[in-house]
Amino acid sequence: MEFDVPTNTSVDVPLPQPPMRVCAGLGRRRQVAWFRRRKQSGGAPGGRPANRADFVHLEQFVGSRRGVEAFIEPRTMVTETTVLLIAHDGEWTRRRVDGPEAARRFAHKLGIPVYDVALVGYPQRMRDYNARRKAGERRLLDEA
Repeated sequence: MEFDVPTNTSVDVPLPQPPMRVCAGLGRRRQVAWFRRRKQSGGAPGGRPANRADFVHLEQFVGSRRGVEAFIEPRTMVTETTVLLIAHDGEWTRRRVDGPEAARRFAHKLGIPVYDVALVGYPQRMRDYNARRKAGERRLLDEA
């Protein structure tokens, strides 16, 4: 048995409407902006650029520890370029800088080696330091 189905039939299917909510106290309905992106402020990713206090902190870190090396971390969608300083024992600190060249100039000014994290990766001593610190925190929680 064959059915005769017209091929040029258009069916009026309502398009899905965006979700609506009632504005508190006003009784009006508004669209909910679930997937709209927030407008960018035009500033640096992460909300603020590098400042003098960042460099002061980095200088103090280098001056108070031995065997410090600088690792440049590239800019991401979330943060500007950062420099990661890692001491001989794996202790580290990270601060924003004005770009890779500013990080290189900073490291050369202080006479410390500088590396690009994207090329060489993070040193094992940093991971070991983080593991020791995490184990110490767990011990403190277990004792409490």
